[in-house]
Amino acid sequence: MASSRTDTAMSQSKQHSFICCLFLVIQLTTVPVWTKPDSLREVTDGNWEEILTGEWMIEFYAPWCPACQQLQSVWKEFADWGEDMGVNIAKVDVTEQPGLSGRFIITSLPTIYHCKDGAFRKYQGARTKDDFLSFVDEQKWTAVEPISSWFGPSSFLMNSMSALFKLSMFIRRCHNYMTEHLGIPVWGSYVIFGLATLFSGLVLGLLLVFIADFVFPSRRFSSPDYYQKKQTMEQARLIHQQEDAHEADGEEEEDDEDDEEDGDQGDVWRRRRRGSPEGRPEPRGQGLPDEALRKRVVRTREEQEEEEEDT
Repeated sequence: MASSRTDTAMSQSKQHSFICCLFLVIQLTTVPVWTKPDSLREVTDGNWEEILTGEWMIEFYAPWCPACQQLQSVWKEFADWGEDMGVNIAKVDVTEQPGLSGRFIITSLPTIYHCKDGAFRKYQGARTKDDFLSFVDEQKWTAVEPISSWFGPSSFLMNSMSALFKLSMFIRRCHNYMTEHLGIPVWGSYVIFGLATLFSGLVLGLLLVFIADFVFPSRRFSSPDYYQKKQTMEQARLIHQQEDAHEADGEEEEDDEDDEEDGDQGDVWRRRRRGSPEGRPEPRGQGLPDEALRKRVVRTREEQEEEEEDT
């Protein structure tokens, strides 16, 4: 009897203990677990302007780079200290963010930049956690010359470089799409891009010519008296042609008359006429209106030559 009671008590105590343990496990699983947020931030083309304020340490890497892969664990450990030191630790994948690669002129991987209120300095020290901590904590970055504002990531030159890198990545993706998905041969893709480049160049050239003509028109054609002077010149040219034709006919008739009447005197007279500066007889009294027109033409020519010298 006593042993049976003892066994019964022990079994009841074991059941009670099991129930208590099960209840404790349930309570622990239902309590929300608070984890430390990831201190390593990701910088992209969309949020890169955030690094212009505050203090940052930024790593530019590529997933395929062996040196970058070795640095990842050290960089994550360094990022855990960032909040304590008041420094933002970030990384940039250049394969996914080609615009930032061009904006910062990344020529080697991994590349590390220190930024303090928009002033960028390239880190050139050892790549260990202690070296990173001392570089920030002891402010060793003050001994490094900052990048010139001309080559800063927010300058016009670097914005243009970023756009160029984005365009090159877009062209590369189009090339891969045409060769891998559409089945176009590689040389066919090159021909398509060559024709597109030629056409865009022609369009851009015509556009620049139109803009230049509109903004800086020629002073010769913009003169209000240009077309009137041009018409006057045309009329004068026609009059000269008619005079030359009439004078040529008159010379032939007069030569015939002179040969019949006084021979030698006609030769002397013709030599005098040919020796005139204009190569034709002096204008007669009846040609006074033509003389006025000639003076007007001469003035027009002089004004036009002065305008051409000014331009």
